[in-house]
Amino acid sequence: MATPLQYLSHPLLTQKQVTLAVLREDLLHPTIPGNKWRKLHYNLQEARTQHAETLVTFGGAFSNHIAAVATAGQEFGFNTVGYIRGEETVPFNPTLQHATSCGMQLRYLSREDYRLKYEPAFQEQLLASIPNPYLLPEGGTNLLAVKGCTEIVTELQEPWDVICVAAGTGGTLAGIIAGAQGKGQIIGFPALKGGDFLQADVAHWLQAYSGRGYGNWELQTGYHFGGYAKQTPELLDFIEAFYRQHQVLLDPVYTGKMLFGVFDLIEKDYFAGGTKIIAVHTGGLQGWTGFKERYRLSWPTEDLLS
Repeated sequence: MATPLQYLSHPLLTQKQVTLAVLREDLLHPTIPGNKWRKLHYNLQEARTQHAETLVTFGGAFSNHIAAVATAGQEFGFNTVGYIRGEETVPFNPTLQHATSCGMQLRYLSREDYRLKYEPAFQEQLLASIPNPYLLPEGGTNLLAVKGCTEIVTELQEPWDVICVAAGTGGTLAGIIAGAQGKGQIIGFPALKGGDFLQADVAHWLQAYSGRGYGNWELQTGYHFGGYAKQTPELLDFIEAFYRQHQVLLDPVYTGKMLFGVFDLIEKDYFAGGTKIIAVHTGGLQGWTGFKERYRLSWPTEDLLS
């Protein structure tokens, strides 16, 4: 079944004569929503082909990826090990509580050691004690993940001119660009401060996957709101207003920033009249519980997070 495409009604869209729809990838899978299922789908198949027993990966304490891998392990019969950046903090935040409830074994790396996570010798050392491991990178981005994310585009059945998506490691963005095969315009919104580095990373994944580059994509790096996992009252107010108007909950790390940016660009006449824009909702809602605790927010309500 195709991912639902929810068209938005808003005075700004009428004024600027553009169409905006949210691709509800957050509804794609009941327990592993959004781009995390896209990234894991073919990796889980490959892990099974390799007769792997344990999924091993890396992430921060609030990582959507850590939560998704833990869930996938429980659902598909793999053991899971998560190498977490930083020192252990007790009690666990909701993300790590969920991971351990799914059976994930948490191991902690100092920030210095965490920077070595892509060094082959260091990886070999980490995997030495784990039976039949299948290693997934931080954020889940590899060639099989890019393959999964191409289907975000190839499954679209409605006409479009522009696809907008949040970017962390750039794997979802690369998959969308590869899936579009030069059609339309693709815009990535980095959630990290100084997101220009993704230009080279995305180009690398495109070359590795497709054997070529594409010129129909760009990064909008001005909507990070201070950096990764940082928010401002303006962003949180936008997310709350967006939910109350459209009944779509955005996350404050990725999709909230991306859609804030989309509306800002529309306001600034970045898109010509008649443009059909699709904004990809990549999920990430599990992080809200932790952010509510960290910032002592009274919103969103618990029923929206269940």
